[in-house]
Amino acid sequence: MKRDVAIVGAGYVGLPLARVFADAGKSVVLVDVDAERVAQLQRGESHVEDVPSETLGPLVEKGLIAATTDYDELRDADAILVALPTPLSRQREPDLRILVAASEEIAKRLRPGHLVVLESTTYPGTTREQMLPLLEAGSGLTAGADFHLAFSPERVDPGRDDWTTQNVPKVVGGIDDGSTEAAASLYASAIDEIHRVSSPEAAELTKLLENIFRSVNIALVNELAQLCDRMGIDVWEVVEAAATKPFGFMSFKPGPGLGGHCIPIDPFYLTWKAREYGFYTEFVELAGKVNESMPYFCRSLVSQALNHHRQQSLSGARILVLGVAYKPDIADTRESPAVKLLGLLRNAGADVAYHDPHVPSFHENGIAMSSVPLEPAAYDCVVIVTNHSSIDYDRLVEEAALVVDLRNATGANGRRSDKVWKL
Repeated sequence: MKRDVAIVGAGYVGLPLARVFADAGKSVVLVDVDAERVAQLQRGESHVEDVPSETLGPLVEKGLIAATTDYDELRDADAILVALPTPLSRQREPDLRILVAASEEIAKRLRPGHLVVLESTTYPGTTREQMLPLLEAGSGLTAGADFHLAFSPERVDPGRDDWTTQNVPKVVGGIDDGSTEAAASLYASAIDEIHRVSSPEAAELTKLLENIFRSVNIALVNELAQLCDRMGIDVWEVVEAAATKPFGFMSFKPGPGLGGHCIPIDPFYLTWKAREYGFYTEFVELAGKVNESMPYFCRSLVSQALNHHRQQSLSGARILVLGVAYKPDIADTRESPAVKLLGLLRNAGADVAYHDPHVPSFHENGIAMSSVPLEPAAYDCVVIVTNHSSIDYDRLVEEAALVVDLRNATGANGRRSDKVWKL
């Protein structure tokens, strides 16, 4: 069946992208290797919170969105967008096996006139050095002459409804001017603003800079939080005060570590690539070290709180972790620092449970758990790791024997209570 757009990868990036094109009247097919996910999408059922089933269902019924496991569907699409995972290996190096395998499949179906755009976050040079030769070798076609090739980084922030795939400006960089314009024209049919850059490499590095900026600034306040703990100063009060300055300061908040599909991972793409040029991104790597150490610091904070407030050791203590999603009001647990902290508390001998209204169960990093009812009084300590807005934190403080607040969720009331320990 003829389609305007084919999207390889039906996850947190691919499905919202499909929705935006469908809302603009474009016909979209999602190609994914997960047969169960494809069947779910074909029924109009969404697994992504940003595209609720109530929205997806009518688009599927109208034939504007379809899903398949068959790569042959790419042949009849005008454009092929690639939104696949690009994880890191255990050695913190880019693992492009998923992207390479998909590129080989795409190459078999590539035809003259096709537009191919990579959206997956990766290091500068991936589009030109990895995808381009695979597409050319597998198709016998020449990039730039026979088909267009570009990179356009995804900018998805799960759970937001103010900034969406439609109204966040789209950065586009092609291997030549024709590819840039072809990609810009496609995205302009569904997205409000397009920003062209000179090359795929510039677009690839743009995405990394965005996330490195957040990583470095979060590391700064995380390090400050550890210093404030020693100095007996409330880091949240300091950040709030600094944020009153109307210029020259941007507020970032400390926390138990970084989570999600971008910020904990993306900076390492650049540090890996930089070494090819004999350059070491020490500032970026230091930020990664600080952020990765935060779950360990938070475990120590829980231990201190138990010792000082209840004269109790961490070993044998009943602890409720509140929130395992990596950010408020979503169900995404990818790279969540809560999972790391759960493991650390367990290893220290604590009897640990969790409550999360958005995550009924999870299986990450060898830990499989299910959410328990929110009964603060049943535990020696409640640790607020993710500050979901549906929780009544005033009541939590009243009922709990001890609260360790890693997100300033308890606010001013928490500052006034001797039962609340803050990061």
